Amino acid sequence: MIVLAGGDIVLPDRILTSASLIIDQGRIADIATARGAPAGAAVVDVRESYVVPGFVDVHVHGVEGHDTLDGAGALAEIAKRLPRYGVTAFCPTTVACAPAELSLTLQQIADARVGRPSGAARVLPAHLESNFINPEYKGAQPAACLRLPTDARRDGEFSGRDILDVIEARQADVGIVTVAPEIDGALELIPRLVRAGHRVSLGHSAADYDQAVAAIDAGARHATHLFNRMTPITHRAPGLAGAVLSHDEVKAELICDGFHVHAAMSRLAIAAKGVDGVMAITDGTAGAGLPPGSMTRLGGRPIRVSDQAALLEDGTLAGSTLTMDRAFRNIVTMFHASIVQAAIMCSTTPSRALGLTGFGVIAEGNVADLVVLDRAFRVTRTFIGGEQVYEKSS
Repeated sequence: MIVLAGGDIVLPDRILTSASLIIDQGRIADIATARGAPAGAAVVDVRESYVVPGFVDVHVHGVEGHDTLDGAGALAEIAKRLPRYGVTAFCPTTVACAPAELSLTLQQIADARVGRPSGAARVLPAHLESNFINPEYKGAQPAACLRLPTDARRDGEFSGRDILDVIEARQADVGIVTVAPEIDGALELIPRLVRAGHRVSLGHSAADYDQAVAAIDAGARHATHLFNRMTPITHRAPGLAGAVLSHDEVKAELICDGFHVHAAMSRLAIAAKGVDGVMAITDGTAGAGLPPGSMTRLGGRPIRVSDQAALLEDGTLAGSTLTMDRAFRNIVTMFHASIVQAAIMCSTTPSRALGLTGFGVIAEGNVADLVVLDRAFRVTRTFIGGEQVYEKSS
């Protein structure tokens, strides 16, 4: 039994000050206002700190020099390094790749989901930022790997069918699939993916408003990094972003670094959809956690870390260097949201979107995936299933 004593506990609707959390057998056993601890319990002093539910990042490619598609050992390294940023669970995210590479990565994800090493973040089913996107809005995605769902098999090249065969074979290991709804075959593909249990996300797309609504009607319930790599929103042509903002059933990812999306537009999105409709993501690459000027990879392609993002060699924006602790801090300090709202965006909304029962909220009986933040919103401790997996050195 562990007691986190004397901290400010961030609940779904308020902050309970100078309170304590009692953790027993990996779950939250009690939330107490008194500081007394049961006999024999290990007491952790968290005074002058916030205790929030563990962060869930549904869109992260890598961290500290390791990319999801790097091969053997990469996923384990990412899972071990994310808790220092408050991440207790994450969807390993892939750029478009060949079927053999995708199959190998999904096998590694399956292995990591079954046997989580001590000290590592929980590995959730993958987010495929996939082969089925619009080449004109590909961003840093490799053009050579983009396909249509309707592609027939050709000698010497893989087809869209080959990618779908991998997804079907590894069904349990694929959580989210990004699709551009305007490409040939997308509107037929979306309900098929939904029936198979995948969450379809709209993104990397030139879709207009009507095309986006058709995709939502077909079952899409997620939007990949809102505003980025999609048609701009205007008052006469709301586009994909306008469709996402005006449909409550769609949950939107938001890169909360203030660079990929201006803080004013981030505040607008939160105002339009509420924190229950917007989830903070990093879109973090292997450049996250590395100093500016560092060179690393995104899906095997070289990227350079700048002071604000990650870039391909030609200067194309290639994901972020954001971490979830900074995202939380930015939501409060740049977007002017409350601490409770930041916790909902970083933990509760993504957990609910993925159907994670017992996660993302501090409540009796829930899993004790928790983060302790100091008054500057820096991570000082991370707990996964009641086990302390990270402690900031003094």
